[in-house]
Amino acid sequence: MQNDTHLHPLADSQTAIDQYRVIGNPVAHSKSPWIHARFAQLTGQTLHYDRLLAPLDGFADTMRAFMTSSDGTARGCNVTVPFKFQAFNLARHASARATLAGAANTLWLADDGIHADNTDGAGLVHDIEHNAGIALAGLSILLLGAGGAAAGVLGPLLQARPARITVANRSPAKAHALVQRHADLAQLTTTALQACALTEVSDAYDVVINASSSSLSGGDIPIAASTLKPGALVVDMMYGPAAQGFLHWAQAHGAQPRDGLGMLVEQAAEAFFIWRGVRPPSAQVLQELRDL
Repeated sequence: MQNDTHLHPLADSQTAIDQYRVIGNPVAHSKSPWIHARFAQLTGQTLHYDRLLAPLDGFADTMRAFMTSSDGTARGCNVTVPFKFQAFNLARHASARATLAGAANTLWLADDGIHADNTDGAGLVHDIEHNAGIALAGLSILLLGAGGAAAGVLGPLLQARPARITVANRSPAKAHALVQRHADLAQLTTTALQACALTEVSDAYDVVINASSSSLSGGDIPIAASTLKPGALVVDMMYGPAAQGFLHWAQAHGAQPRDGLGMLVEQAAEAFFIWRGVRPPSAQVLQELRDL
């Protein structure tokens, strides 16, 4: 796989409608089709965006079948759980942030093959700092999980220059591997970066981000209330009913709860910009989505 600079490919002029998909399992709950349709409407772009369910053992075949569809209108796709590592490995070219994460959520087809990027972290940081109005510089952050979701956001979180980030995971080995991959960036941003098992989390934090699968699987709250500083921001990267248990717990313990809807819109806006070369009005679309 080659590493490239951030690309902004524009769709060719054509009578056929450019096709985009969100690929995952599950995927029926995804709001991405509504978001991208609204982006297109507000920016004057013509495209069609839909959901695509991939079998758990058939992501590569599903994605290739879409990208090489006979009518030639396939342009790109977003990738959601649990396929972000596979998406990165499938691409021929990857952006620097996808390479650092080792995971991708945004793919597009160019003349030289499939390109990959990861817009999750940029979306999360933008939502926290601009939509929620909380600057991350100098704060302490607890990141729960070490899978594809956590891998996608750790780099941009470090670039926001918090004082420290702890990555906690049920399997500490995965957390340590993720931290080690980001060690150089942590040194560059002068952020104290460490890993531990979920059972070893003892300090209190300004920001807690749930990037684990606990909400999706309906599991127990993975941490104790003592990890929350008074008024801490607690973000669940899930949204809708899946996030409510974790967010209700956070609110009951005096924290500020925030679901992943803002992150979803902001990462989609970044993907839309990569695909179309146009920056959509993400704050407007987020408000419209919350008002639905």
